[in-house]
Amino acid sequence: MAAMNRAVPISINAFPASKQEAAWRETLASLGLAAQLASAGTFHFGEVSIKRSPTQATFALLRSSAQNLAALPKSEPQVLVGFVTYGRGHLTDSGRRAAEFADGDVWVCDPATPFSVQFRNDFELLLLRLPRERLVGRLGRAATVPTLVVGETVSAAAARPLMRALAAHFAEMEDGDVMAAEPAITELVLSALLAEARPEEDNATQVQAAHFARVCAQIEARLREPELSVGDVAGAEGLSARYIQRLFEGQDRSFSDYVRHRRLERCRLDLVNPQHADRSIAEIGFRWGFADQAHFSRVFSAAYGISPRDYRKSSGATVETRWTRGRPMHSGSRPVRPGPAPALVPASESGGLPAPVPREVGEPGHHHLPVSRDTVHWGYLSRTIPPVLRVRSGARVTVETLTQHAYDDHERMIAGDPGAESVFRWTGDYKAVDRRGAGPVNASIFGRGAGEGFGVHICTGPIFVHGAEPGDVLEVEILALKPRPSANPAHAGSAFGSNAAAAWGFHHDDILDEPHKREVITVYRTDAAGESGYAEAVYSFRWAPQTDPFGVVHETIDYPGVPVDHARIEKREAVLAGARIPVRPHFGFIAVAPRETDIVDSVPPGYFGGNIDNWRAGKGASVYLPVAVPGALLSVGDPHLAQGDGEISGTALECSLTGEIRLVLHKRGETDKSFLNGLGAPLIETPDAWLLHGFSYTNYLRELGRNAQSEVFKRSSLSKALRSAFRATRKFLMERYGLDEDEAISLISVAVDFGVTQVADGNWGVHARIDKAIFAARQQGR
Repeated sequence: MAAMNRAVPISINAFPASKQEAAWRETLASLGLAAQLASAGTFHFGEVSIKRSPTQATFALLRSSAQNLAALPKSEPQVLVGFVTYGRGHLTDSGRRAAEFADGDVWVCDPATPFSVQFRNDFELLLLRLPRERLVGRLGRAATVPTLVVGETVSAAAARPLMRALAAHFAEMEDGDVMAAEPAITELVLSALLAEARPEEDNATQVQAAHFARVCAQIEARLREPELSVGDVAGAEGLSARYIQRLFEGQDRSFSDYVRHRRLERCRLDLVNPQHADRSIAEIGFRWGFADQAHFSRVFSAAYGISPRDYRKSSGATVETRWTRGRPMHSGSRPVRPGPAPALVPASESGGLPAPVPREVGEPGHHHLPVSRDTVHWGYLSRTIPPVLRVRSGARVTVETLTQHAYDDHERMIAGDPGAESVFRWTGDYKAVDRRGAGPVNASIFGRGAGEGFGVHICTGPIFVHGAEPGDVLEVEILALKPRPSANPAHAGSAFGSNAAAAWGFHHDDILDEPHKREVITVYRTDAAGESGYAEAVYSFRWAPQTDPFGVVHETIDYPGVPVDHARIEKREAVLAGARIPVRPHFGFIAVAPRETDIVDSVPPGYFGGNIDNWRAGKGASVYLPVAVPGALLSVGDPHLAQGDGEISGTALECSLTGEIRLVLHKRGETDKSFLNGLGAPLIETPDAWLLHGFSYTNYLRELGRNAQSEVFKRSSLSKALRSAFRATRKFLMERYGLDEDEAISLISVAVDFGVTQVADGNWGVHARIDKAIFAARQQGR
């Protein structure tokens, strides 16, 4: 028996932007499918893995963005069985909507009858293509297999975990696994289809009317959830998804039609409401569950016969605005009624600092974003965090950042500093910043504290950039970086930071001396002016169990910002005597908000940036990030005074920094840096080089499904990160310098340096360095 090809997954993002859509269509064509994208230039990503069986069946795992899939004309007569690992959409059969589907659903399509599988958002799909004769004839139907979403039958319930397991372990599937899985899934799907054929009565009753009213109320309360599905509402109301679909059929409409109508009505009202005059059209659409502005504009125009922009202009309620502190005002007339005033924080709780008000300006300007309990979020990213500052492209921002390790030495890094004190203050009855991490606030998993420490970085922001929309690129130009001076007069003129050789470090299972599972903190000093160029160790200590102010004992460094009681530790003075550490100040964390889910652990980096931990993101560098949500929502944190590639012990030299940055928005298709179009991962530019980044999973939130934020820590590998960095580098060389693929590969091998960025952050990173001098002669010749 001939072995099947075990090819590396096809990553469409690895192709230059000009070739990505064609590559995606060609790959789908090999599966007998054609794609209809929302509009030209909207293709953002795609990955396909294919495994073919000698039994003429084919398995494929597809990941991509919103689109419609249909059978190619004259394609092979094969039935399609799909398992939706994640994604939302519906099936259409011969132009008639057949059913909604969502995460965990199984659907069946027969290309003998025209069909369309319409995904409304990013998706992952496990697809099985079977010869038609394996199902037709056994169903008691002469011609076709029905196009439908398989319901709640016993067979369907058995098929789902099998297909989910196949999707999760697709890369490891051997020939025998494929040949065993194909008949098992076929029989389960066949049994489910036979069960679907049984007649059922469906009479409208008063009970059904009451159910319908409850369902509509549930929808109304959850319109802002972009991925709201019939399954979500069914689970909340204790009804079956199939029953809810039938309730809507009785009203001559579908569930998704109703949801879209209600969202459009909310958006229509917001467009003419002076309260929302300062919101962009993209913001209003996003506020009511439309994740893509182009899609929102299309469906709005189709529903009302006018575009959202023209509707707003023609409504008579449009107001001219000028950018001021707070809400905009009518030009030369009375103020627009403001929204609720922000809650004021007592001076005793904020370290004497006033509560911040998001500032809005007409010109880019220069802004100062101080650090306080009201300008930070700790240990997580979210598209739902209200911005603390609003700016326009070109703005300069002086942004203060704190290291989450400052409580390793309160005397040197917190005492007397109002900003630091307002963030770190924690007593038996008051915790300044409660949530620390992406876990539950009630600490129901480990009992560590709110957020459970699933994410540790203190992030300043977010900053809203006017005009930023998904598909754009935000450039963060780093103009200056300086250490935050110690506010304690006893340490005037100095700044301090610490390094934790922690339990999550790469070294931790390879320690020679006893005790083998120790964690060690080393405190360093540098000059506050940042002019010496080096840091020196002051002392170190082994972590001893610490009891936080709420009474939780922390045997290890498992929760950020725990006050270290220096009476419980034994200091080791004069460590690293005579060693001077070259300082390379940089932000370890620079991120825009991801779009995939509401709360994201700050530790693993990804396409949105985040905890990249590349020391080259310092003064003179520009960091380019692909925008995923309206406004970008930029956050900065995890300041480092120094770090080596790899970050082996789990942390760098963590030191609070103040930086000056300039924010430049590059609009998709309009920037003079054409190589930024379709940017899929963080890119760093320094005066001398380009730094391309690869991660084990570039978009782990999408690639690893529902449990992505835990799975990424289990599955990361340097080989995957290196593959990702290679692909990013090849694409960059082809787009930025016009090389063909063979030229790019040769250059990569002889002139590009690959390094391990970090192995401390769950999603391991590899970077590639391209020296600009390589192309100096070419640039001069132009």
